[in-house]
Amino acid sequence: MNPVSTNDMPRVHIHGEGVPDVRWQGAFVTFGGQGADQTTTIVFEIEPGNRLGWHTDQTEETQYIVSGTGELQRDDGNFAVGPGSVFVLPTNVRHDLVNTGAETLRCVGFFGAAMFTQVFDELMQPVNSHVLGTPNRGGDGAPKPHQTTP
Repeated sequence: MNPVSTNDMPRVHIHGEGVPDVRWQGAFVTFGGQGADQTTTIVFEIEPGNRLGWHTDQTEETQYIVSGTGELQRDDGNFAVGPGSVFVLPTNVRHDLVNTGAETLRCVGFFGAAMFTQVFDELMQPVNSHVLGTPNRGGDGAPKPHQTTP
């Protein structure tokens, strides 16, 4: 795959129904059959004061923080993150990512699978589902290409 300018990719805007601080935007860069065969890469942003929403991933995920500051929250504790931070989230570990700073938190997520699903505590809109994932997985709540759910 040739280099892609992720800054130019359209983002889908996701929010938790009835939960005002669960609000973020993102895009799939690659996934199985779309620029990659065995992995998925996403980019996403969280504005100050907002968060992803508590969820579990059905595939191991590595995140890289490009800019901004935040807090990775897991059931076993909270961890400060900032530019250059890298962390791995094992399969089915419940977590959330909160923007605690004054600028947009910009992140890249790398998943070790060509397709995956995520299960959110909140009902996520506009897809009207607790279950989100790669466009190639099919089923309810599956975003269209170039949409994402970290």
